Amino acid sequence: MRETLEIFKFLSDETKARIVMLLSNKELNVCQIACVLNLSQPLVSKNLSTLYLSGFLNERKDGKRVYYKVNNNLSRNIKLILKTLYELESKSKVVLNDLQTLKDCEEYMLKTGKCDVKAIKDFLDKKRNKTI
Repeated sequence: MRETLEIFKFLSDETKARIVMLLSNKELNVCQIACVLNLSQPLVSKNLSTLYLSGFLNERKDGKRVYYKVNNNLSRNIKLILKTLYELESKSKVVLNDLQTLKDCEEYMLKTGKCDVKAIKDFLDKKRNKTI
């Protein structure tokens, strides 16, 4: 029962749930997630660290960047709860908007060749002004 309660505790936080939903689709780095969620890199890093330390995520280092993805070796209970979360929320406006923002962000970062605080700010400004 303890594990189940911990899972619900983590996923009751919208930011953590959105991060898990994003990482269910693909491996991402802090910059990409910060861009999608419109949050500071330190706040995203703190949430990723909590999720990683709790076993929800795996990480992979590539130079200065760290990439995260949902851990494939989760317990049966966690997998069942995450599957339910995906089924319930995969078509929600928030998740669909996050996926579109991720696509736009990736295209912008590829075009500019940058993934840093300034690039996030520039992307969000352009998105807000609807120039992307």
